[in-house]
Amino acid sequence: MRRVTGLAARTISSSAAINPRLSQTMAITTISSSEPISRRFGGLPEISTPSFAGGVAGIVFFSAAAASSLGQEVHAKEMAQKFNPKEVVLYQYEACPFCNKVKAFLDYNKIPYKIVEVNPISKKEIKWSDYKKVPILTVDGEQMVDSSVIIDSLFQKMHPEISKSEEDEETKWRKWVDNHLVHLLSPNIYRNTSEALESFDYITTHGNFSFTERLVAKYAGATAMYFVSKKLKKKYNITDERAALYDAAETWVDALKERPYLGGSKPNLADLAVFGVLRPIRYLRSGKDMVDNTRIGEWYSRMENTVGEPSRIKE
Repeated sequence: MRRVTGLAARTISSSAAINPRLSQTMAITTISSSEPISRRFGGLPEISTPSFAGGVAGIVFFSAAAASSLGQEVHAKEMAQKFNPKEVVLYQYEACPFCNKVKAFLDYNKIPYKIVEVNPISKKEIKWSDYKKVPILTVDGEQMVDSSVIIDSLFQKMHPEISKSEEDEETKWRKWVDNHLVHLLSPNIYRNTSEALESFDYITTHGNFSFTERLVAKYAGATAMYFVSKKLKKKYNITDERAALYDAAETWVDALKERPYLGGSKPNLADLAVFGVLRPIRYLRSGKDMVDNTRIGEWYSRMENTVGEPSRIKE
């Protein structure tokens, strides 16, 4: 990683072109996974007949999946009656954790939306806007910016009868996501050269880059962000980035107080915020380590099933 081609070196030196614009770009994957049934449902009793045991497991799994699907359909119909815009467009970086917060909200509420992937170097896709960051959401032509503000605005359109308090549990944990959890991501996904390359391999594959930009961004960007992550550790007083990530995951599980979700029987805005921010790292090395070394995996899998398939409109 210390050796960078002349082109990459020039790219790093002109940090205004790549570095700041990529600094908020986190690697993300949307590959779904499934746990063994014994883990997901707390274990099945041992039965001497394998075929019978398999049949019971199949029934349990099918019933749970069917119940989850039915719940999603009911929730989607309820939301469609309250909020049914004609066109929703999200301007984003595929790997941005703040963009993924918004997508988690849209997906959970089954709001169909189009995606415009923004080139982080030219940003030509959002030149029409005075706001030069992502996410930007337009709802029937109305522009919304800042992930938390976007979510609050959409929530109020859907639930005008509900008023949120700045002191309630949900708001407290949403602030924790924005002010603490999100700052742990970069130091973890760029903590060493191999993980930095892993992250940028995804970013450059799924982001809006030209062929030349993709080549330069993968190696120059990974190198730049490796050093940026060290500065971020110092800025946010992080000594051991993995330990800090594990601690945050355990803190969140403790906050659940053995409830399925912070919202109780169904996710609230804090659940969706944590889930959205963690999606960029879940299947990277850092995310796998987090799930393997903390108790957050059960909640995360539950959220994956509850949020369901993306409601993105594929063009």
